[in-house]
Amino acid sequence: MPHNRFKDSAKWAFVSPALIYALIMILAPLAYTLFLSFHQWSMSGVDKPLFVNIKNYADLCKDDRFLMAILRTFLFSAMALPFELVLGIAIAMLLNRDFKGKNIIKSLFLLPMVATPVSVGLVWMLMYEPTIGIANTLLGLLGITKLPIWLGSPNSAMFSLAIVDIWQWTPMISLIVLAGLSALPNEPLESAKVDGATKLQTTFKIVLPMLAPTITAAALLRLIDVLKIFDIIYATTKGGPNFATETLNIYAFVQAFQYFSFGYASAVLVVFFLIILAVSVAFVLIRNKFRVEM
Repeated sequence: MPHNRFKDSAKWAFVSPALIYALIMILAPLAYTLFLSFHQWSMSGVDKPLFVNIKNYADLCKDDRFLMAILRTFLFSAMALPFELVLGIAIAMLLNRDFKGKNIIKSLFLLPMVATPVSVGLVWMLMYEPTIGIANTLLGLLGITKLPIWLGSPNSAMFSLAIVDIWQWTPMISLIVLAGLSALPNEPLESAKVDGATKLQTTFKIVLPMLAPTITAAALLRLIDVLKIFDIIYATTKGGPNFATETLNIYAFVQAFQYFSFGYASAVLVVFFLIILAVSVAFVLIRNKFRVEM
């Protein structure tokens, strides 16, 4: 009995630092944000948070700028995520083959992912510069006379930022899929080869179905990240022009640190958290249902 008690105590002793960290760094900020969302506060050292019940949430329902921020958040995700998945899977398939200089190419390909998002945003802002940027320079060499104002036009700004996100985070999808490819069993592939299946048939009927759990996990991770996009947008457009790239994260930041409406910003973040949670749960449920049907 004393030995078992010692084992139980040791088990909790090893787990407790992680639990304490989770409580302090995750649950405490969430609880404080939820608390502030029911108050009106400008972070004044004199005035204490004023309890306003659900007024902040009621105001959100009437806030067209907030509703458009939700739409832009999902629009950005719909622009970036499908391309990242398709390109990431295709590149992983190519990098999974044996060829000369494979490790060097793989290392260079992963460089965008390790760069800081702010620096990536600033570099792409220079590339998108209408007069001297490399993007319009290349289009001019191709004979295109009507050159786009990439980040300066409400019609093209969101699309331009989606290109940046695709460039930076497609390697993450490739890295996860590569790990999945390395763990696949060889027997089904060898059987398909013996049966005379083409490479295309083997890819779509054997490899991709076996990779489905890995691809789903990669898609869920990127979906959560792309919904929370902030760094690249703030470093390049700060939500402009004319709020064309203002997502929920940007809108919450503006409410908090420009308008000093911390209670209202907290309500935005609480709703944003619930949206991400609902999307994640729906994604998992759809995946499980699809797996059962398969």
